[in-house]
Amino acid sequence: MTDRNLEQQAIVKSVLESGSRLKGVVLCHTHVLTEFVYVLEKVYLVPPEEIKDMIKDFKALPGVKIIQEIDFKAVFEYWPEVVGDFGDALVASLAKAQRGSVLLTFDQKFLAQINKAGLPAYSQRVPPTFSPSRL
Repeated sequence: MTDRNLEQQAIVKSVLESGSRLKGVVLCHTHVLTEFVYVLEKVYLVPPEEIKDMIKDFKALPGVKIIQEIDFKAVFEYWPEVVGDFGDALVASLAKAQRGSVLLTFDQKFLAQINKAGLPAYSQRVPPTFSPSRL
């Protein structure tokens, strides 16, 4: 969204396009949207109205499903021993609950933690032809 890292932007674009073509489902927890808003507003100084439009556009994409539920029992399987950040543990628990899902993260610390936990994940090293069934 910020053009800060064009390689990451290309990966996300590919994933969203796969979802839009209904070649997969992009699952996004509301917690991720909360972090998205915070970073864009506080770090990149994007006006809230622009962020609101970005979220509306994202939600409207075919293949995107917003998840609001939290399975605290599953979250506590990861947090704080396996995944130190509570929000990251929430995302990891969602990936575990959605069979066949794959986490997409560019956070190397989180990537190492979820790999250690045995959850499938992708990051910057995603091949350009990556076409997941679920993210």
